[in-house]
Amino acid sequence: MTVAPREAVDAANAAFGRHPGARALHAKGILCAGTFTATPAAAELTTAAHMQGGPVPATFRFSNASGHPRSPDFQPDLRGLAAKFYLPDGERTDLVAVTAPLFVTRTPEVFVELLEVQGAGPGALVKVPLLIGRHPWLVRGLVKNLPVMRPLSSYAAAQYYGQHAFKWIAPDGTERFVRYTLVPAVGIEPHLPLRAARRRGPDYLQDELRERLEEGPVRFTLEVQIAEPGDPVDDASREWPAGRSRVAVGTYEMTGLETGRETEGDVLVFDPTRVTAGIECSDDPVLRFRSPAYRESVARRVA
Repeated sequence: MTVAPREAVDAANAAFGRHPGARALHAKGILCAGTFTATPAAAELTTAAHMQGGPVPATFRFSNASGHPRSPDFQPDLRGLAAKFYLPDGERTDLVAVTAPLFVTRTPEVFVELLEVQGAGPGALVKVPLLIGRHPWLVRGLVKNLPVMRPLSSYAAAQYYGQHAFKWIAPDGTERFVRYTLVPAVGIEPHLPLRAARRRGPDYLQDELRERLEEGPVRFTLEVQIAEPGDPVDDASREWPAGRSRVAVGTYEMTGLETGRETEGDVLVFDPTRVTAGIECSDDPVLRFRSPAYRESVARRVA
């Protein structure tokens, strides 16, 4: 079965409602302005323009994964951290990460089925076991990701994962597949109990981020985990061995809120397949499906 982008967006809208001007998923978010600065090690691994060492302007977006733009921050959910880098030649490239280490499915078709189950209301109690019965490998991702659904204490104190693999091409032509991880400079803070998160209010993650930025920059270290032969590079639902080499390749620095984007009809899209020379997408079917699905979502946002 091949699923169409419109079916994916239809399923998201059925699960979370259709909200004019909002994204189909990750509808609630907050934008930050800042820079990305690569380490010397990055330039040894890829020729990508933003990995050569100088600071590159960037727009960052923290978000809740829900497709409802007013989803309360205490609601159990995944969280996202997306970045758009503005390269010296005017080109742009994106990096998208979430708090789940694995993508829950290995195909877009099954992901759409999961969304449809979410939109089934009480019927989900019956449909989820049936779905797992057809795709027993789903258990791996569901079990791995369930703990990170708990409320965060802060957007700035969580770890985010790029999930998909990308090919990095070094100056000497060497090719390596990597996965991204974003490590908070302040350390990873424990998740909050749901009751404690509720007491902080429906927008406490955004409020806390604003307060934190008033005190100084928010930083994350971008790491790449490097695959070895035999590691699955086209399946974001499978882990790589923990012993794989990790290299710090740069720093996100957020210096304040970004107030100049997504105003007066401006549409900002973070697309992980928007790569630049020196980086290539893997053949992961979920990764390849994202761009057409985003285009469908954008078409509805601006309609």
